[in-house]
Amino acid sequence: MPSILSLDLGTSSVRAQVFGPEAEERTPARRDYAGENDPARIVDLVREVLKEATTESYDAAGTSSFGHSLLAIDAAGRPLTEILSWRNTRSADAADWLLRRLDNAAVHARTGCHIHTSYWPAKLAWLAQEQPEVFRSAKRFVSFCDYLYAQLLGREVATGISIASASGLVDLQTRTWDEELLDTLGLDAELLPEISAAPVEGWYPALLDGACSNFGAGCLTRERAALMVGTSGAIRTVHEAERPQPREGLFLHWVDDTRVVEGGSLSDGGNLHAWLEQTLKDTSGSLADRDPSSHGLTFLALLGGERSPGWHQHAKGAVQGLTFETTPLDLRQAALEGVAFRFAEVADLMPGIDEIVATGGALVEDPEWVQIMADVLGRPVTTSAVREASLRGAAVVVLERLGVEPGPAPLGPVVHPRADRADAFREAGERQRRLYEVVTSELTS
Repeated sequence: MPSILSLDLGTSSVRAQVFGPEAEERTPARRDYAGENDPARIVDLVREVLKEATTESYDAAGTSSFGHSLLAIDAAGRPLTEILSWRNTRSADAADWLLRRLDNAAVHARTGCHIHTSYWPAKLAWLAQEQPEVFRSAKRFVSFCDYLYAQLLGREVATGISIASASGLVDLQTRTWDEELLDTLGLDAELLPEISAAPVEGWYPALLDGACSNFGAGCLTRERAALMVGTSGAIRTVHEAERPQPREGLFLHWVDDTRVVEGGSLSDGGNLHAWLEQTLKDTSGSLADRDPSSHGLTFLALLGGERSPGWHQHAKGAVQGLTFETTPLDLRQAALEGVAFRFAEVADLMPGIDEIVATGGALVEDPEWVQIMADVLGRPVTTSAVREASLRGAAVVVLERLGVEPGPAPLGPVVHPRADRADAFREAGERQRRLYEVVTSELTS
């Protein structure tokens, strides 16, 4: 039976493990690189974890990778830029430039992606405007994972449809680079990677980490969603689609020949949790006996800008209701609730969901946050017992390609919403919507 080397390139760390045919987890090799945008540095760390993880043989390899990243490469395959990630919002004005020239709704309908700083079109427009010499001299524009494969394998490689589709530059129906966007950007398709599902020397094309998380946690139908909070956050389903039709406010990307990943993403997640710990003096204390009426705050969790569902790239966070009596614990609670309320807005756009599985270390390692999610969503939340869903998911996909069906993803306890808190959370949700409307109306007026 085959064994699979799995690599998980996250926003702030890389992990690797060799999985057996049942895709059972062990402690993976890991290196952290929070805030790192130097491609060479991350390649070095990847080589370290691969060396540590491959003390045994393997038959094939798969990768889960953070999406939407962009690198300009010269003729020798060397980076001309740092990694331009989804967190890089310098292209907001370039995105506005595109919005004045293109029909955003039509672009979303074709590509499954909005015109936004997260995606390639805005990054490429920014690069052309702010670093024109780099833009003109680039031999290729690639995702970081494709650059990594080239470094590991010693040759240029194609990109997979999963990573390409998540760039915001692929037509969902033709599965090719979108012609209108290329024309608007003044970009030749020859400067973009070939799109292929073929493995190279046993390495299968990287997949979007969000999709891999669903595979790893066993969320593979329209009815079963993965609610993930890692560095950022997302709620997603993976399901089959013959002719995918993006829904308003949501992203939709191809995973492979027959399946798509659909959902909404938040820029505030575990990074907000870390910000609270770094910024506030002391947030210790239990939230178990508290609800939104305990603090009177409305925390609009848009510190990293907005992605789903409104995609306001200039949005900023806000807190309403501060007094001299407000405590660090109040702010922590309100912030965690604020993220949950953003998830609720996305979940309302996905009415077919019957079951929610919580994944991601920032969430499942904080039972109080899981309880808040259940209270805000008004439905049970099942915690995943998979520690590294994206890492496991990359292995599951390769096993599937090899004709092997691994065992089911293990699940943890189910957390139910507290009926006696329902009114307080409902009222707090209304305050969230009103504050959101005030903040975003200033951006559209």
